[in-house]
Order: sequence, then C-alpha cells, then structure tokens
Amino acid sequence: MKKIAVIFTGGTISMKVDPRINAAIPALSSEEIMSMVTNIEQYADIEIINFSKLPGPHMTPNLMLELSNLINDVLNREDIHGVVVTHGTDTLEETAFFLEWTIKSEKPTIVVGAMRNGSELGYDGPSNLSAAICTAISEESKNKGVLVVMNNEVNAATEVTKTNTLSLNTFKSPEFGPLGIVDNDEVIYYRDKKSHDHILNIKKIESKIGLIKCGAGIESDIIDFYINSKYKGLIIEALGRGNVPPPMLDGIKRAINKNIPVVIVSRCPIGRVLDTYGYLGGGKMLRNLGAIFGFNLPGQKARIKLMLALSITNDVNKIRDLFEKDKFK
Repeated sequence: MKKIAVIFTGGTISMKVDPRINAAIPALSSEEIMSMVTNIEQYADIEIINFSKLPGPHMTPNLMLELSNLINDVLNREDIHGVVVTHGTDTLEETAFFLEWTIKSEKPTIVVGAMRNGSELGYDGPSNLSAAICTAISEESKNKGVLVVMNNEVNAATEVTKTNTLSLNTFKSPEFGPLGIVDNDEVIYYRDKKSHDHILNIKKIESKIGLIKCGAGIESDIIDFYINSKYKGLIIEALGRGNVPPPMLDGIKRAINKNIPVVIVSRCPIGRVLDTYGYLGGGKMLRNLGAIFGFNLPGQKARIKLMLALSITNDVNKIRDLFEKDKFK
C-alpha cells in the first residue's frame, strides 16, 4: 500500500455555509473531508498534514514558498510515494505553477480543490480528492512535474488555468488540452508535456511585482506608480500579439532604464507574444527597448515566474533567459 501525504491548505473544499451570515467560510476539518472520500483506504495509506485553512485569495508568495519547502521535505521521505495538496481555486494555478518551479522530486505532486462547498448539493471535494490520490499513487505520474486534478481531468501546472467562475470543469489547458483523465479509479495519460530544465532553489521570495492589464488608451501613470513604489519588476498583459497603446511607451522606457524587468505577455487566453508589429507601441519596438517576452504565459503565472527569477538574480539577461529559453546560463 503506497503512502500519500495529503496537505490541507484550505479553500472551498474545506468550507460550509454559516447560517448566521448565509455565506461559506472555512469549517470542515481535514479528517471530516477525508471521511467523505469513501473506500480510499483500499487504494492508499493516507497521512494528513494540516498546513492552513486559508481561502484562495489569502494565499501569498511567502506562504507558497513555505508550502514548497514542506512538500520537498515530505517527498524526501522514503515512505512517501507522492503528495496531494488541497487549495482554494482562486489562486490554485499560481501556487501549482510556483511549486512546479521549486519542487525537486520525481515523485508526483498533485494540487486539487473544489468548486462547491460542503453545504451545496453536488459537493465535489471528495470526488476531486479521490481522483487526485489515484493520480498520485500511479507510477506513470512520476517525472511529470506538478499536476492539477479537478473534475477527473489531469492538467499540467504549466498549462492549466481557471476559466469559469462556477463550472466544475473550470480548470482547463486552453492551448493543449488535458494530459489525461481519471477513469474507474485509474489515471490514463494521453500525452506528455513540455518540460523545463531548471528547478529554482529559492531562499526568500521577491514579491513586489506589478501586474498591468492593457486596455485601449491606457497611459503610463500606473507604471510610474509601480516605479515610485519601488516595485522590482512589471508584468504587462499587452494587447493581441504583444502590443501596447503608445501612451504606455514612456513609462515602459522609464522602468527599463531603472533596471526594472518588464515582461510582456498577452491578455488573450491563447497564443504567444512575438515582436511581429513595428508600429508605435508594437512588439518590435518593445523588444528594441529591452522588454522581455513571456511566450504564452498568462499574466498571473508570469508574475510568479518573475518573482522566482528576481529571488535569484537581478541580472536582466539571466531573467530574459528564464522566460525566453527556460533556463539560466
């Protein structure tokens, strides 16, 4: 019988409706949740580890680092085959992406949550948790990095995003589709994923990274606010292929001149950024100014990646390599 450590961090999976306020709050203990995962003792030996009872929006980069250190310690134990982490869905993809870059083990790490709380009809926490455990015990889940299992689908942390505020199948990989499914208590993989070749050894996280979403006519004042507030890096969710309104250019120049890395991604949910356009504010001009291109990452993941990069180096060229080549030279 393989031993799986289930680390509880909170989220909707641990919530019930408090009748006094008629709203969901953290209420279920880890033991109560596991008691609803019926017959799991026939598949795995479960060790419960209580990390926190935080809603998704309460997760922070410092807590992600603390969680990563805990997971690394647990996975280093000979008796542990894999780890399952329960998490609030609002920031689940960011934590999973953080763990992808900082977990040093071939053993599987699975992140899971719930879209319905324990007071709602169709509470999906136990079924999602059982699917995550089935994924964690599979030998085929080794060396696949951090995985997200929801609604019987298995997605890579590098590819998955929350696409719907309500649906049970909210977590999708829009560009590539799921890695596989969990069917009849067994994980079945359809494909592998592109892997990166560098695990980052982070001692302290740099969290002052700004995130700006472009819209028509947006100007540089928000960029100047981040500069004046001593932010260490900026993520810009640009328009389309990676272009910005011309009034943003001066602010981007000022940031780059102050050695603040500016990473360009797209506000579009699918597709990569590229220096295709040469007009004022186009990607070619941003490239010539020294902006870094974040390939097909969404803004929230690019922000996590820049935090990790700046936690190791202030060398813009090394940071550029991490985004554009996925490695440090």
